[in-house]
Amino acid sequence: MPAPLSPATVALIKATVPALEAHGLTITKRMYERLFQNAEIRDLFNQSHHGETGSQPKALAQAVLAYARNIDNLGVLGSAVERIAQKHVALNILPEHYPHVADALLGAIGDVLGAAATPEICAAWGEAYWLLAEILIGREAAIYRDLAAKPGGWNGWRDFHVENVVQESETIRSFVLVPVDGAPVLRHEPGQYLGFLFDLPGHGVLKRNYSISCAPNDRAYRITVKREAHPGAPAGIVSNWLHDRARYGTVLRAAPPAGDFFLDRASEAPVVLVSGGVGLTPMLSMLAAIEAQAPGRPTWYVHGALNGRVHAMRGAASAAASGNANIRVRTFYAQPEAQDRQGEHYDEAGLITAGWLVANTPQAEATYYLCGPKPFLVSLVNGLRRAGVPDERVRFEFFGPADELAEGDARLAA
Repeated sequence: MPAPLSPATVALIKATVPALEAHGLTITKRMYERLFQNAEIRDLFNQSHHGETGSQPKALAQAVLAYARNIDNLGVLGSAVERIAQKHVALNILPEHYPHVADALLGAIGDVLGAAATPEICAAWGEAYWLLAEILIGREAAIYRDLAAKPGGWNGWRDFHVENVVQESETIRSFVLVPVDGAPVLRHEPGQYLGFLFDLPGHGVLKRNYSISCAPNDRAYRITVKREAHPGAPAGIVSNWLHDRARYGTVLRAAPPAGDFFLDRASEAPVVLVSGGVGLTPMLSMLAAIEAQAPGRPTWYVHGALNGRVHAMRGAASAAASGNANIRVRTFYAQPEAQDRQGEHYDEAGLITAGWLVANTPQAEATYYLCGPKPFLVSLVNGLRRAGVPDERVRFEFFGPADELAEGDARLAA
């Protein structure tokens, strides 16, 4: 365990909070500009989060601010540290990468704050950075060891080939992946994702995370990918390549399963799975695991789609419910079309609301798992909180950096 910061250092970090509130985003943008001058370091990152939306610099600015505000009570940041460590493992971040970030961050603080970045302030932030870095490095080392030691586990990148491609809707395809080496795979926790490394002509090295949409097993993984509408934008390069080019035999490079958003399989309490759009991917893994391993567990699966044309994998949820009275499935279509028949293809017209969830699921005892687009999460996570559901029973996954998710809620924005 790294040594704690001195009271003097803590006081200096606290004193920078107003500056971070005013200039934090500018600092993190400048940090990434400095960092990405090194192509090898740039390729470690998912560049789709550094495009037009700038979501990653925003998320990092909020995380740095939260760190400064809580520098004397780091225990409150435990869940954020775990989430970051899991993402780092999916990207294959190693201890030797941390000094590059330190140099870029401290340089950016000096660039943006100018004379206000005194030697004492920079030294304090250097100490604070390395305290957090040592915590992350230690946690990541433990995760790497655990992954390598488990049956079917590995570290770094492993080659998989596409065994099957399934068109799930107009915009969504599933890809079944099996290891090229023919050995077993690590059984993932339902809800986790795989990190992928792509080297695409004209685009270079790109990294993406895709949730695993099948039940845990030791033979194969399945990912389910939505084709993004803008193929030339950073977020659409890989998804469009997968839809257009990935076929039987295509080889993909994947890191081991990662992520701190997964089903608590030790509990027998009721569970409510709630998804929007392609956010159904981790939910289907959870639902399949419940169906196979805990069929007596009271389960609600509530999914929202635009309409039947884009509603993927409808049959999987229906099949689970038809064979088990403890599993209840409800589907919302925001804009049902003429061919979408209520009672057959969907149950409710409109959007899923926190009020509907509270009225139709056992909110006094259930744990809620949510995955979907930002507006979906903002509405439901905050709505459940206002309805009195404790934070520890509202768990969520967001595709991309969780910037500006909630109404001033550091837990969601970290």
